[in-house]
Amino acid sequence: MGYRIERDSMGDVRVPETAIYGAQTQRAVDNFGLLERTMPQAFIHSLAMIKSAAAAANLECGVLDASIAVALQHAARRVVEGHFDDQFPVSVFQTGSGTSTNMNMNEVLARLASRDAGQKVHPNDDANCSQSSNDVIPACIQVTAMRALCNTLLPALDTLIDSVASRSEQLGSVTKTGRTHLMDAMPLTFGQELGAWEAQLKECRQRFDALQQRLRQLPVGGSAVGTGVNVPEGFAELLVKDLGASTGLLFEVAPNPFSRIASQDVALECSACLRALAVSLTKINNDLRWMSSGPLSGLGEIELEALQPGSSIMPGKVNPVLPEAVLMVAAEVVGDDSTISVAAQSGNFQLNVMLPLIADKLCNAFESLSWACEATARTVSKFEVNHQRIEHSLASNPILVTALNAAIGYEAAAVIAKRSYAEQRPVLDVAVEETTLSREALEQLLDPFRLTNAQGGRD
Repeated sequence: MGYRIERDSMGDVRVPETAIYGAQTQRAVDNFGLLERTMPQAFIHSLAMIKSAAAAANLECGVLDASIAVALQHAARRVVEGHFDDQFPVSVFQTGSGTSTNMNMNEVLARLASRDAGQKVHPNDDANCSQSSNDVIPACIQVTAMRALCNTLLPALDTLIDSVASRSEQLGSVTKTGRTHLMDAMPLTFGQELGAWEAQLKECRQRFDALQQRLRQLPVGGSAVGTGVNVPEGFAELLVKDLGASTGLLFEVAPNPFSRIASQDVALECSACLRALAVSLTKINNDLRWMSSGPLSGLGEIELEALQPGSSIMPGKVNPVLPEAVLMVAAEVVGDDSTISVAAQSGNFQLNVMLPLIADKLCNAFESLSWACEATARTVSKFEVNHQRIEHSLASNPILVTALNAAIGYEAAAVIAKRSYAEQRPVLDVAVEETTLSREALEQLLDPFRLTNAQGGRD
């Protein structure tokens, strides 16, 4: 590979001849290894959107030549379209402000814009005009999160909620054994069990809705420390307006850019919402695994969609592969949240210095959880209920005797429960022998569906 000599404020640097980036990017590549851990494409594309909006704002503020501004916008659009993804080789593990990635973008845009404008476009003076890494990179974290949330995660979550709600309604009258501590408990309906999942997921949705108010407030215009040095009046407002037009999302100027530059509380809140969804998905997919366990020696209440052979040695074995994959996604997201928590603590005076790591972990969590929601929706929509197994287990459940407490007392009911379990006989038959109540009265008291309090439909 041939090389060319590029110059920056620190001197000459050898850059690959085919590279569009320049000296500062190459210094970052030389200084920070781990090239396989480059900044996420979603983040890079969001950064290009911000640069395009900045060029438009600078043009309207009269601080950037029209030909240069238009060329920068055109170059940024091409980056957003993915034409130059290979030109962003800077590692996640770089300077904590993300300056290397910011300058990587500035150099790529300046070189591309120079070709279109027919004149020299400077990465600092033009592509970075009215900006600093310290306000652009935190803003980009929030823009990337908003795009991922609104365009990918929320649609996937809504699909999952609809899928759970549909099955909950479909199975609203199917009664099954409830379980606490993994032990038999009072009965409930499938509708009630899945309705609990639906409520969990809807609360996750509500958390994301509340988050957006803060996520859309960007620290653009804050410049190096929040004071807005070298930023023309009206620039920030024009930037968020143009950014909103290009993304189709609502953005605002943060009321206090100092806070958004110095801390990453909003990113931490975002991560907490993602973690809550991961925990909810863990609960749901673990329930699905337990309910389908066996199928002969486990609970066997439902049968999951058979997707692939489950063993390299045991013929006919089928495993709950999608729920297990989702559980691993959720575990990683919880781990990513811990990383973000530590990184968010690294706001020293006027700047947080773990911004690239926060960006990387948030991007990963959004992408993974979007898939996890889709996978869970498929599992929920396609499982089949084993009615025979459920009815047998329900009839044999000695805990049904709880319904007799008011009629015969706790102690007498305990005797029936113990006999039923020891003799492996239905509670109803033992209760007929142990009480003076008629079989008809006992049948009514011990009716599992009545005990779910679901006669009026779904709760």
